[in-house]
Parts: sequence; structure tokens; C-alpha cells
Amino acid sequence: MGRGGMKAERADGPERKCIVTGDVQPKSGLIRFVIGPDGQVVPDILGKLPGRGIYVTAEKAVIETAKRGQFARAAKAPVTVPDGLAAEVERQQARRVVDLIALARKAGLAIAGFEKVKAALAGDHVRVLLQASDGSVRGKSKLWTPTGARYYGCLTSEELGLAFGRQSVIHGALAAGGLSDRVVEEAAKLRGLRESNGGDTASGKDM
Repeated sequence: MGRGGMKAERADGPERKCIVTGDVQPKSGLIRFVIGPDGQVVPDILGKLPGRGIYVTAEKAVIETAKRGQFARAAKAPVTVPDGLAAEVERQQARRVVDLIALARKAGLAIAGFEKVKAALAGDHVRVLLQASDGSVRGKSKLWTPTGARYYGCLTSEELGLAFGRQSVIHGALAAGGLSDRVVEEAAKLRGLRESNGGDTASGKDM
């Protein structure tokens, strides 16, 4: 597995250099930052803000390290790093994943609920298996990740609930499709930001 939770097999697409590790890797495994007009470091989760991009591996520890001077060196100017930057990046990235799952649901690619997910798994229709990080380990172990599919357990039951328009969701799944591929990419970043907090620890599944 590559850094930022991305599989090593994902070597396609534009590449950028992490200002902390010095690794050159696909942009899909990096968080983009820009420097605002006031000199403050701003996370650009959607990659659309104007300005020169500064890239950091999608891992909490790496972002924390970047606060020690790498942002200023990369910008070649004094910068202000806001308190709680890594936590804010994690919050925005989680929202990004939730929004993409919600779009996949509206497109008919996402389902929720143990029985529905189990049936989809049996029918070999699952591209992504989603399970809440705070769900029962015993309950989650009754489902499996199909060969060639991806597993993510980095969202809470409340976050998955938001994606599915419910109060909480423990089990979800996505069928193959462009939106599902985007969920895979963005969820991998979130996993990198949360893995040190135990946010993706379902036993025996594709990490």
C-alpha cells in the first residue's frame, strides 16, 4: 500500500511532490493547500481554489509535520498555519466522502442495511463495501469484501447516516460506476487521515 491509504497499483494520473516526505506520487493520494491573500494556509479539498498548489500526503502525522516550517518553505514566504489544521482537513475530507456517497445513492448506485448489502454481496454486485467505524465488530464480520472490491470503515455510523439520509447506518455498499470510483479515491484519503485513530480497523478486510 502506498502512503495516504492509496494502493500502490494506482500509479496513473498527474503526480505531485509531497513537501514533507519528498515522495512524488499521484495527486489522488495528496491533499492540496493554497496560501490565501492574508498569508494563511488553506486546505483545498476540491482542488479548485486559485493559487499555486502545495501538496501534502493525506496522513494526519504528515500534515502535522508540515506545520513546522514546510509550508513556509514551499510558499517561499511567511505563512500562518491555523490551529487544528489537520482536524479541519479531516472534517472537510469526511464531508467530501459523505457527499459523494449521497450522490451515488441518488444515482441508484448505493444501498444501506445489513440484509440488502448481504444480498448484493451474494450477487457479486458490490464495488465498495462501507461499514461504520463504531459499528459492532461481530456484526461487521458477517459481511465480506468481494475479490476486486474495496472496503472502507473510516466513516462513523452518523456520517454514513448522513450519506443515506438516515439517522445512522452501519452497513452500506456501492455498485460499480464513476461515482463509486470517486468514493474509493476520496475515502482512501480519509482513511489515511484517520487510520491512527482506529477509523478503519475491521478485521480481515481489505484495508
